[in-house]
Amino acid sequence: MLAEAVDLRAEADDFHALLSMLDEKTWWQPTPFKGWTPFDVVAHLHHGDKAATLAIADPPGFQRFLEARKGKPRPASERELVETRDPLVLLATWRSMLQELSERIGGMPPDARVAWVGPPMGVRTFAAARLMEVWAHAQDVYDLLRRPRVHHDRIRAIAELGVRTFGFTFTNRGQKPPATKPYVRLDAPSGAIWEWNPPSESDRIGGSAVEFCQVVTQGRNIRDTKLEVAGDAAKRWMEIAQCFAGAPSDPPKPGERAW
Repeated sequence: MLAEAVDLRAEADDFHALLSMLDEKTWWQPTPFKGWTPFDVVAHLHHGDKAATLAIADPPGFQRFLEARKGKPRPASERELVETRDPLVLLATWRSMLQELSERIGGMPPDARVAWVGPPMGVRTFAAARLMEVWAHAQDVYDLLRRPRVHHDRIRAIAELGVRTFGFTFTNRGQKPPATKPYVRLDAPSGAIWEWNPPSESDRIGGSAVEFCQVVTQGRNIRDTKLEVAGDAAKRWMEIAQCFAGAPSDPPKPGERAW
């Protein structure tokens, strides 16, 4: 089974355990992410997992799904796209769908590609993108609760996604990417060292892998981390880093999600 699929399942299980502890009132409290409630977060993840499962199980059906969406305004909240307002029912439905998705991904050849909203994605990157969504939106709920979080080395796939979307971050905003890709050297939760791009003292990012993942998923402003950032390209990147698809999005303001 693909390691990324195993990690996706494990991250979702951890998030499920947290969500299972929420009381009714907390399910409807706004998190620091766009004011989404935990219910909105799970509705968003469930909607994405349904689309991802369709993309794997029925590629022509997924294309019809995309065509049907064209020209239609997005709902103000994806809670409008789920059939229940009962948090525990939604939680169980999301978990069941994600388990199915992870099993489907895990059974695919490592070199398989999956059609998605943009260009087709390699199955490992596809799984990493779903892992990133779960991990990042779980942080929204941890921040709401002001609860410490235990991280694992499975976030390496998210850090990798962050590094690989260096160019996208700029082109998505109509900007030309810097010619130099910064050297990235991160401390994993286990204490391991992860590195990308040629070593450089003049253009680099170093420090906590968790904080790097928080910045590229826009869960933290770079100024609210202890990451060491040197060089123009690295500084410009960290100000607007975005490892997820879609229209350009801005990170939280300094102090907005620092605690």
